[in-house]
Amino acid sequence: MTERRTIADFMVTDLITVSPGMDILQAVTLLLDRGVSGAPVVEETDELVGILTKKDCFKAALNAAYYKEWGGTVDQYMTRSPETLDARIDIVSAAERFLASPYRRFPVVEDGHLVGLLSRSDLLRAFVELS
Repeated sequence: MTERRTIADFMVTDLITVSPGMDILQAVTLLLDRGVSGAPVVEETDELVGILTKKDCFKAALNAAYYKEWGGTVDQYMTRSPETLDARIDIVSAAERFLASPYRRFPVVEDGHLVGLLSRSDLLRAFVELS
């Protein structure tokens, strides 16, 4: 039964996203204010182009420490071409991907466009609900 359910049924769709051209200090502030460890980077068409993590933000923070001011855009610091999950895969396949990778969450895409985010907790909750 669990193999037929797709991750689209369990992913989070109310996402905090940033754009490539956003000022990096504004993006860092957004992550901190919302209490999230990262955000997908999307174009206006919801095309996923990267992900901005707190680790990426440390690069900008170090530059700010050296040069005494924040500068640059998300595009300069983001991780490009992040690993993703297709919204149509089943939850067992998604669990296998989590086991094989160090990531705590994956952007979920459909035809290259961001449609959600799936965390380890979301997926574990799916298995519990379906048991």
